[in-house]
Amino acid sequence: MYSADSIGEKEKVIVKKRSQFVAIWFRFRKNKLALVGLALLVFMILVAVFADVIANYEQYAIRQNIPQRLKLPSRDHIFGTDHLGRDLFARIIHGARISIFLGLITISTALSVGAVIGAVSGYYGGKLDNVLMRIMDVIIAVPNILMAISIVAALGPGLVNILIAMSVALIPNFARVVRASIMSILGQEFIEAAKACGTKDRRIIFRHIIPNAIGPIIVQATLSMANTILAISALSFVGLGIEPPTPEWGAMLSEGRIQMRNFPYLVIIPGLAIMFAVMALNLIGDGLRDALDPKLRN
Repeated sequence: MYSADSIGEKEKVIVKKRSQFVAIWFRFRKNKLALVGLALLVFMILVAVFADVIANYEQYAIRQNIPQRLKLPSRDHIFGTDHLGRDLFARIIHGARISIFLGLITISTALSVGAVIGAVSGYYGGKLDNVLMRIMDVIIAVPNILMAISIVAALGPGLVNILIAMSVALIPNFARVVRASIMSILGQEFIEAAKACGTKDRRIIFRHIIPNAIGPIIVQATLSMANTILAISALSFVGLGIEPPTPEWGAMLSEGRIQMRNFPYLVIIPGLAIMFAVMALNLIGDGLRDALDPKLRN
């Protein structure tokens, strides 16, 4: 049974968290461009979620219809058709699932691993910190896209291999952000109080330190997802990403470039889809950076 005092303390914590969220949202919505990015991202996610309801995957996005090949945008085909007669609109909305959701999974995986590495490194320091950070330095010395290309080239193209490649390439970024955030709050009074009470290190890291360092982590995750979508599209463009006939924006650009002179919509439309997704995430990242910045709270 919980005492009245403990229940009261929990209610105070909940109210405090809600007030912090409201304050962050209040600062975020002041940034009109960030709201535009949020609305655009929500729209693209909803389209991706309900893609099967909007256009049947097998019938319009995959099945070839040669008599309808290279049809210009019209009432029957909003974005036109490709060189195999497949509806470009259906392939765009189904391709959003690949780009957006693969980006989410990649960021979640890299963040989970990088947060643990950064937290352990920043909290314990010493030789363990040196070893872990030197390993991160080796990985981060190679550009993300080059690292991803190397891993995919070794493992072969495919959804799982892209996930592995992009996650490995992004882990050092999150590890460094988490480590820096933890080192900035490690000596504060509430951490020392938790240690004095005999709280275990694991609980201090995951219940006290990481939640207080969540601001920079969220911003890094948002901006990294934009770069991840670009990298996934780049891998597919050079033939190391999602294998056909699965619709993916980068692969659609690669297929359309052959007919680009006579049918420019084949590259313009997938290019705009990539541009809007990346732009939305960058706008949200900028808005979150300002909303979570302690210097701007007043």
